[in-house]
Amino acid sequence: MELQKKEAKSYEIDMCSGPIFSKLVTFAVPLILSGILQLLFNAADIIVVGRFAGSESLAAVGSTTSLINLLVNIFIGLSVGANVLVAQFYGAQRLKDLEETVHTAMVVAVAGGVVLIVAGVCLADPLLEMMGTPEDVLPLAALYMKIFFVGMPVTLVYNFGSAILRAVGDTKRPLYFLLLAGIINVILNLIFVIVFSMGVAGVALATVISQCVSAGLIVQCLLRSDAPYRLRLTHLKLVPEKMFLIAKIGLPAGLQGAIFSISNVLIQSSVNSFGSVAMAGNTASANIEGFVYTSMNAIYQTALSFTSQNFGARKFDRMTKILLYCLGMVVFVGLVMGNGSVLIGRQLLGIYSSDPAVITYGMTRMRIINGTYFLCGIMDTMVGGLRGIGYSVIPMLVSLTGACAFRVVWIFTIFAMDRTLQTLYLSYPVSWAITFTAHILCYLVIRRKMAKRFKNENS
Repeated sequence: MELQKKEAKSYEIDMCSGPIFSKLVTFAVPLILSGILQLLFNAADIIVVGRFAGSESLAAVGSTTSLINLLVNIFIGLSVGANVLVAQFYGAQRLKDLEETVHTAMVVAVAGGVVLIVAGVCLADPLLEMMGTPEDVLPLAALYMKIFFVGMPVTLVYNFGSAILRAVGDTKRPLYFLLLAGIINVILNLIFVIVFSMGVAGVALATVISQCVSAGLIVQCLLRSDAPYRLRLTHLKLVPEKMFLIAKIGLPAGLQGAIFSISNVLIQSSVNSFGSVAMAGNTASANIEGFVYTSMNAIYQTALSFTSQNFGARKFDRMTKILLYCLGMVVFVGLVMGNGSVLIGRQLLGIYSSDPAVITYGMTRMRIINGTYFLCGIMDTMVGGLRGIGYSVIPMLVSLTGACAFRVVWIFTIFAMDRTLQTLYLSYPVSWAITFTAHILCYLVIRRKMAKRFKNENS
């Protein structure tokens, strides 16, 4: 028992005292590696299907991404709510509240996964048709989606379990679990697609099996832990108060992600109008772009967890330093990785497809989006700072107005007047710049009000 306590503590990070920057880096690096590994394994899906099943299969897998995100993002947002709540209770050492939050979160994960199975299987065909998916791609895309969504319960269990561990500073064990599951995914990809010629069905099935492995490992980790966030199967129940608090923070985050996905679905539909070759180039470029995004998103997760714990401990001076450090980190990561990927873009795209037309279309997207991606990183890190102090509705409204609504208007005005992929992709950097500026102003106003409120409470 004592050994288990020491093991749990060895993976945790004391976010509320000591040096800040070194701990931010220690927390963020495993998260960045986890995100990159996840995308490497996803890239293996796309590379295998593109090389051994044809461009239609490649387009099919890629065309489902924004639609999958649309359906899944509500529940991923709820995992953000669980992360913030666990971190705040852990920082405040409110252990009973912490235990109830952990068990409520895992119930939500399983129930949400079941809901998504039904939604994904029933809505795959009609939603893909609404997106204008070409007829040569539609059956394959629908098949991929249906198999993928069967694995949703285990996917959400892994996401919620990882969120709980991140909240206490443990980003290493989720990395180890993901590494093992990812290796299994790659091996199964090769077997199902090359040996058994299963195409997109093989890729989807390999993904589901690997997700079962990662979810099983995360659950075992929580079950065996002797820390306050230990998972006990006999304690699994939905505590209404904790469900409300998770939803209060997580639901706006999830709605933001889902509505963002609507704008991305519209953009994907616009890309679809240029044909399957343009879709394949867009898919390959977006996959490379994902490596930059997930690295910056790790900084967002870092800001979220560190801010949440210090808010729970009422250490406001540390919160300001945390946000400033995280903004500097995300700009550095975004500039280096974004522009670096553009410099070797053709070589990277060549891994996904040998078709020169696909590579040309891919470079069109990469030059515009990857080169300015640090703006998106600033936007997301500001959102992490706001959600960490319990404000989730305001960043949702700002993001939906400044990014989502703006992109929709752009598609029906600017893009309608100049129907080129360059014009379509320009909607991204312009919307990021508008939105992060608004987030900074909101944060300054909220922190000023918060400082006054707590000064009055303590006087």
